[in-house]
Amino acid sequence: MTVQVGSEAPFQFKQFSIAQEKCAMKVGTDGVLLGAWTDVDGIGKILDIGTGSGLIAVMLAQRTGENTQIHGVEIDNDAFLQAKSNMENSPWSSRLEAIHMAIQDFANNADRQYDLIVSNPPFFSGGTFSDNQDRASVRHTVKLPHGDLLLAAKKLLLPSGKFCVILPFIEGLRFVELAENYGFYCTRQTEVKPRADKPVERLLLQFEQSEVTCETDSLNIHDTEGTYSWKYVQLTGDFYLKM
Repeated sequence: MTVQVGSEAPFQFKQFSIAQEKCAMKVGTDGVLLGAWTDVDGIGKILDIGTGSGLIAVMLAQRTGENTQIHGVEIDNDAFLQAKSNMENSPWSSRLEAIHMAIQDFANNADRQYDLIVSNPPFFSGGTFSDNQDRASVRHTVKLPHGDLLLAAKKLLLPSGKFCVILPFIEGLRFVELAENYGFYCTRQTEVKPRADKPVERLLLQFEQSEVTCETDSLNIHDTEGTYSWKYVQLTGDFYLKM
């Protein structure tokens, strides 16, 4: 469901642009959904794991106040440089920082914890790499197994903090089960469909370290006429230029 538009050109949003020519993964629906959906109420420190172009980090900067600091960790050097540039060129550069490091190393050495951690993580758990090796490497769990992601989040998240991800439907269900082994419980879940009559393609998931009833809802990207649904426009309308 990830839509890539103008893959080598900067993607222009209403208040910022994202250059992406150095990144294997371009601006897509998944990242925009996570950046717009994540609850940022009362958040002071945010960590974006696998920040890529920096899209989600910059979106969260737009949505938060002047006291919120946002760090994006990225292992790939080209993507890190791209994220750093995109953050520096955004209106919120003073609150954004790109960090070139594997999240496993960052978690082992960090002396800070965060109120919110977000990630649009790799999701292929098996099979072979595609012909597009760069893209496959980014999306494959070889570089970031989900267990490593959860372990890093456990070390870096404050006890009262929230951890949000977006994953394909089946991988998301598996991630919810795996997360409980690390003391994370799903407290909010949105099922994302292309249209109401299509199957669920993505899960937006929020985890916390206290077990409470999970709030669930659904989101259709398009209505039956093929235009963007009212709910999707309401969620992402502060970002997309033509919305």
